[in-house]
Amino acid sequence: MLRDFEAGLLRPGHAGQDVVLAGWVHRRRDHGGLVFIDLRDFSGIVQAVFHPEDAPAAFEVASALRSEYVVQIAGQVVERTPETVNPDLSTGGVEVAVREARVLNEAETPPFPINQDTPVDEATRLRYRYLDLRRERMTANIVLRHRVVRFIRNYLGDRDFVEIETPVLGLATPEGARDYLVPSRIHPGRFYALPQSPQQWKQLLVVAGQERYFQIARCYRDEDLRADRQPEFTQLDLELAFVEQDDVLDLIEGLYSELALTEGGRFQTPTPFPRMTWAEAMERYGSDKPDLRIGIEIRDLSSLVEDSEFGVFRNAIAGGGRVRGFAVPGGSDTPRRGADALVELAQELGAGGLIWIAFDGEGDLGSVSPEELHEQTRSPAKRFIDGETLAALGAACGASRGDMLLIVADRDEVTSRVLDGLMRHVAEQRELADPNVLAFALITDFPMFERDAADTRWSAVHHLFTSPYEEDDELLETDPGRVRSRAYDLICNGQEIGSGSIRIHRRERLMRVLRALDLDESEAEERFGHMLQAFTFGAPPHGGIALGIDRTAALLAGERDIREVIAFPKTKTASDPMTGAPSAVEAQQLADVHVALTPEAQASGGATDV
Repeated sequence: MLRDFEAGLLRPGHAGQDVVLAGWVHRRRDHGGLVFIDLRDFSGIVQAVFHPEDAPAAFEVASALRSEYVVQIAGQVVERTPETVNPDLSTGGVEVAVREARVLNEAETPPFPINQDTPVDEATRLRYRYLDLRRERMTANIVLRHRVVRFIRNYLGDRDFVEIETPVLGLATPEGARDYLVPSRIHPGRFYALPQSPQQWKQLLVVAGQERYFQIARCYRDEDLRADRQPEFTQLDLELAFVEQDDVLDLIEGLYSELALTEGGRFQTPTPFPRMTWAEAMERYGSDKPDLRIGIEIRDLSSLVEDSEFGVFRNAIAGGGRVRGFAVPGGSDTPRRGADALVELAQELGAGGLIWIAFDGEGDLGSVSPEELHEQTRSPAKRFIDGETLAALGAACGASRGDMLLIVADRDEVTSRVLDGLMRHVAEQRELADPNVLAFALITDFPMFERDAADTRWSAVHHLFTSPYEEDDELLETDPGRVRSRAYDLICNGQEIGSGSIRIHRRERLMRVLRALDLDESEAEERFGHMLQAFTFGAPPHGGIALGIDRTAALLAGERDIREVIAFPKTKTASDPMTGAPSAVEAQQLADVHVALTPEAQASGGATDV
């Protein structure tokens, strides 16, 4: 070994001990004939001091050191005097008096500082990711991710789960995104698909008698990217036999509450996790992944304005829509240009417009007469709404004077989308969401089906193997839009962390669902024959869930983008600036797997001649 101790573990109790250390030069300082370096390795940083009189050869080496040089030093641990103790370092009570030193490797000047957490252009960070990962924050994130996975493995192992790997080369499955395809050399014209999730495999494992399965699974989806998506990602996949929905939810709540306590200690994590149906979440928050930290809820105001002479309200209700809104705490201080910006945002989100009502003053709305309230209210719609109605609207939203109402009148799908977007926007502007809280919740009873983008057929909201409620079975043929599924999500701070369901385990029931999706018997057999057959051999009732490891680690690290907890992520255009992937391949490689490029792909440099 090139060292016999780790730099970050040295403490005053090691004073007088001879050590050999190796690592990177984090920082170098020349002070009046003495040279100090902060030596960094994976465990942390310790100060080393070079005395020209005591060790002239080592001092000569130190004089030539620069940031990120890799060095080995040997010397004695010395306790620092009280006035020189560095309270910002865990090793700040000691230093190493160096006797010998040698350079193991020199380093060019890095393209950005390694020893500072300064902003760096994202393209540069990813181009030199191996340097970015040396920085303290990124090192901590990667170690945290490791601890998260280790905790999960231990937690589930203690509860008799068996970790089983499933294939990466498999059959294309309808998971809602495009598959990454792998052409087969041995079977011309045929393709494997990289798994979007191990959904079918884990159900087949339960059929095989593995009653408690889990896997830290790599998954792949060819979809548009954003802060919480990558083309390749990692999820905790698990499946249990002979369970009801609450059994799975209780397991997940226990896992994540203990994980947050162990690895997210700086956060408050309210328990028990609230549980609500999809319909309740959409009604109260306009979203199936609400951020419960915000503390704002949407209210139905239709009954208060159904007889209003205000055409915006009256026409929306007459057309089958509703009038819904919420109160922004302290929002009456919004200037007119700020209110206009909110109107523009509502229109970008799909609304025809936005009604804002600002209650000036202080105290309860009832502390002044309706006439005075009307006088002290600002709104473009003020002339259409009397003081009593203003008071009723404000009271319904829980508003006080000094608050602001944001109201949208339209169909539910529009009002939900717009009010959710507005709520998140004002919460960020006004810092309404406590960054030190992890607000988990469990959402249940999702719709089983939704119309596809072209509104021509039904598609599964979760996946085809999600079980509908038995009492809704008769609606499969008559009114699929009203069928509720036994699906559930774990959410936290406004984002989905995981999704699961109680599964279908009978062949005839799966066929009914497939028929509702306009798949006939022959197509069902071609695409899902292995599952249909497996369900005829005594498949037990079962359920499970898939939980995002990347999103979980990002939450606990306090990061907004999952790339900050992934060692080598892709850009938002699914490329890798460091390696150059995706890249062109030699024409012979394509010929080997029986693939020919279109003229457009050839023109863009998709292959090179051998």
